[in-house]
Amino acid sequence: MQPLNFSAVLVLFLCCLFQLSSAWYVLFFLSLSLPLLQDYLTYAKSVQVGTQIGVDECKRQFAWDRWNCPDSATQLKGLKRATGETAFVHAISSAGVMYTLTRNCSLGELENCGCDGSKNGKLGGRGWLWGGCSANVEFGERISKEYVDAEETGQDSRAAVNLHNNAAGRLAVKDTMTRICRCHGMSESCSVKTCWTQLSDFRAVGNYLRIKYSHAEKLDIDQKRMNAGNSADIQGAIMDALGSIAQSELIYLQDSPDYCRKNASLGAHGTEGRECLLHGRGLTQGERRSCRRLCHECGLRVEEKRTEVMSSCNCKFHWCCKVHCEDCAHVTVKHVCGRKDGGDGKRRDRGPK
Repeated sequence: MQPLNFSAVLVLFLCCLFQLSSAWYVLFFLSLSLPLLQDYLTYAKSVQVGTQIGVDECKRQFAWDRWNCPDSATQLKGLKRATGETAFVHAISSAGVMYTLTRNCSLGELENCGCDGSKNGKLGGRGWLWGGCSANVEFGERISKEYVDAEETGQDSRAAVNLHNNAAGRLAVKDTMTRICRCHGMSESCSVKTCWTQLSDFRAVGNYLRIKYSHAEKLDIDQKRMNAGNSADIQGAIMDALGSIAQSELIYLQDSPDYCRKNASLGAHGTEGRECLLHGRGLTQGERRSCRRLCHECGLRVEEKRTEVMSSCNCKFHWCCKVHCEDCAHVTVKHVCGRKDGGDGKRRDRGPK
């Protein structure tokens, strides 16, 4: 997701201004615009980092799934279908931007922004008061909404679904926050306890949204009203459909394609050639199931690939001052999904596509 190139627009506008206005008006415009441009550039860095955090978490969450969050799926404007996977990409990207803005704000890395102390000194619950440096999630939510939601300019059901999933991602950041408390008093008797909120590790946000993805709901819109051609009817049908779904839930419009098979028009890359883990210690559930899910259930077989790799070994230090090493060869083994000899590669009907 690329943020709006405000600096380029500003430069172009200034060029026009030089042509059409006096120098006094140009200087006046600059005095008003430069602070705004500085804020934009400051936030844009956090937005870019946050987007990448979201992309990295998406790839981690789906590393051993048939759909593995390919690079083509992380460009929001290029997503062809409003599937459950698209819903996750929107949510995790939005969450990453809000998370980074909130973190950088609380760390004092953004001007005119810091910890949220609005509740400090107030009773938070039985036996504790608000205090310390709470994460400024309101700031992170507001700025991330301005950047991320600006990508959606349409008024159709696809735009409404994307905006809903963006908001669900921001809500995930809030729902995974933790409360930290500290005791005060003689010998830490905890006669007074102050607490504040802080962001969880972003992996907790990813895990939260992965669960939401597994329970994503298909938006049921009244097609008669959608086909009426009246904008009021269309908007009404969309709002009525959204009204029955909680804001924290992910939603989609179209069923996912068969990700076993390559279909560029649907954004499916297929699983042929994908690596899987046949055995090993300490594997996660997704890793243990990877060969079955990616290969066997997609009508493919597991192939063993051996590669000889040269590396330095038996290094010795010689006085003074050289290190002599030998060149050693070792074989790396990995397993990939391959087409069966003489087989038609038909997919087995086991597990979701």
